[in-house]
Amino acid sequence: MSKILEIKQYSNQVLRKKSHRVKKITERELRIFENMLSTMHHASGIGLAAPQIGINEDLFVIDIGEGPIKLANPEIVKIKGKDVREEGCLSVPDILVKVARPYEIIVKGINEQGKDVEIKAKGLLARVILHEIDHLNGKLIVDYMNLFKKLRFKVCSRKSRES
Repeated sequence: MSKILEIKQYSNQVLRKKSHRVKKITERELRIFENMLSTMHHASGIGLAAPQIGINEDLFVIDIGEGPIKLANPEIVKIKGKDVREEGCLSVPDILVKVARPYEIIVKGINEQGKDVEIKAKGLLARVILHEIDHLNGKLIVDYMNLFKKLRFKVCSRKSRES
């Protein structure tokens, strides 16, 4: 039975740490994948990385409506093209940021069966994979803001935390 977990919010330092590689997929990782998927769906998200639930490991789940993807130790093998779109994030609610990303990618990693896989993705799927890889590296969408927007965001988020 999967659980709905707390999604860590902006300013929580766990979101800024680089995640550790997973040695292998065990029952523990399978449970984490299932809990992450339930949490992501509950929050109406399309991607969730382990640091967002306080686990500092290279794991993410994605579901853009084509069935769930569960991946450990993702590595970008190839990128192509460029696409600029607004992105949101479950850890930075109510904020949209324009982010330039490659339009097509190839990423390799380990699936939930412990098998090495390679995923070719373009468009939204490529964007979500890259967004989740950013999380595994301690990077957030606010890091893509220009200086003025970033300063305004930090002031607003500080005021809301003080309220």
